[in-house]
Amino acid sequence: MRTPIIGGNWKMNTTAATARALAQAVADGVGDSPGAQVAIFPPFVYLREIAELLRASNSQVMLGAQDAYFEPDGAFTGEVSITMLTDSGVSIVLAGHSERRHVIGETDALVNSKVRAVLDAGLTCILCVGETLAQREAGHTDEVNRTQTVEGLKGVTPQQMANVVIAYEPVWAIGTGKTATPADAQDAHKKLRAVLGALHGPDIAATTRIQYGGSMKASNAAELLAQPDIDGGLIGGASLKADEFLSIIRAAR
Repeated sequence: MRTPIIGGNWKMNTTAATARALAQAVADGVGDSPGAQVAIFPPFVYLREIAELLRASNSQVMLGAQDAYFEPDGAFTGEVSITMLTDSGVSIVLAGHSERRHVIGETDALVNSKVRAVLDAGLTCILCVGETLAQREAGHTDEVNRTQTVEGLKGVTPQQMANVVIAYEPVWAIGTGKTATPADAQDAHKKLRAVLGALHGPDIAATTRIQYGGSMKASNAAELLAQPDIDGGLIGGASLKADEFLSIIRAAR
């Protein structure tokens, strides 16, 4: 049975004070028996103090990073290495988030370099895939999801797949208030699981978790999470409100 995983991606939001308050509220609300794996992804500049807060709270909440660079060190101004992240208490990293792909311009090859670097360091990697509205309307959803998954996982071994989570993010549903219907989301997740099966066989396909990342909120979480191939959520705006985020976690238990 796949343990649900709920991630809160704070993106470029919060101040030091609001980040601490939000992390504390999540840690307190999750408690010692979350019933689902929970991770929060604060901005880089707050990682160390949030790590200390989570340790002091004896929290099971994982600390995540929104991105990482694949080189171990060097003249890469503005980038953050995986060693820096692990030094800050990070255990899980996003790669290929739609905003990194479509706003920053990251390619599949760059995303793959990041995925492999995260996994080589022994951390968990959430590989984000998903189609834009134009791609969806052109009937290219399955092709886009397959390509981003296959390219993102190039060079990843079957053993490393134990530390991989896939997040399906229909780009047209992120921050827009629009959400794929549970049936549409389930269809995309089921097809992504088939892609994993073609890459690594049925056992890995059956055990790899696939999150939904398109405007999941408290009001629709239960229906989405009830789908057989949806194993959690990667939450954006709703993760900035502790009560809302905790409601989604409860729906996943």
